Amino acid sequence: MLLLPASTVERGAAQQYGQLMRSAAQKNALNVDGQQVERLRNIARALIPHSLRFNKEAERWRWEVNLISSKTVNAFCMPGGKIAFFTGILDELQLTDDEVAAIMGHEIGHALLEHGRARMSEQVLKSVGISVAAAVFNLGQLSAELLAQAANLAVSLPYARKQESDSDLVGMELAARAGYDPRAAAVVWRKMSKLAQSAGKGQPPQFLSTHPSHETRIKEIEASFPKVLPLYRKPQ
Repeated sequence: MLLLPASTVERGAAQQYGQLMRSAAQKNALNVDGQQVERLRNIARALIPHSLRFNKEAERWRWEVNLISSKTVNAFCMPGGKIAFFTGILDELQLTDDEVAAIMGHEIGHALLEHGRARMSEQVLKSVGISVAAAVFNLGQLSAELLAQAANLAVSLPYARKQESDSDLVGMELAARAGYDPRAAAVVWRKMSKLAQSAGKGQPPQFLSTHPSHETRIKEIEASFPKVLPLYRKPQ
């Protein structure tokens, strides 16, 4: 369901991303650790050239990678290639480069497969109704506030289980082609599961969550190894 034009989605996402970066900068929390920032950007430089296999429009995206100092265990890639990592996910999981590539590849996968655009389109339909949305398809009457809310939804809420699984596979292929071990994706989710258990948070039953359970996710990732391992060539 891609009601909104890609250019509009990317513009809204860029606005949201810019606001977040400015807010982080004001709090002296943007790109404080220069070594980690360069590490993330180097990994992104290796992954991005392979993104055209999944979305040719990615060639014109204005890619950006930033690091926000926060205990939040999270990372994301907005439509249009706007990537952000929080220091919490690097510190709490003690990520190797292979594991960072798995996470970054997964988040890039969401953007390449236009999952955010689908979520934003869904939000617009819910907010203004199908008939009204059809009448204003050129988006001229849609408020900036509505677009901002839709862009935020695309990042803040979890994607559907099928979208998560698809992004896992895309992320592993991107990582493998870039010279990172795709098997690190399973390691990441074992770490995530252990972190959730140690924090006493756990996960809701899979049928109550739009994310796959950790166990299901790891099994699906491992089942995909035969597809991606032949693409993996560790750089000499």
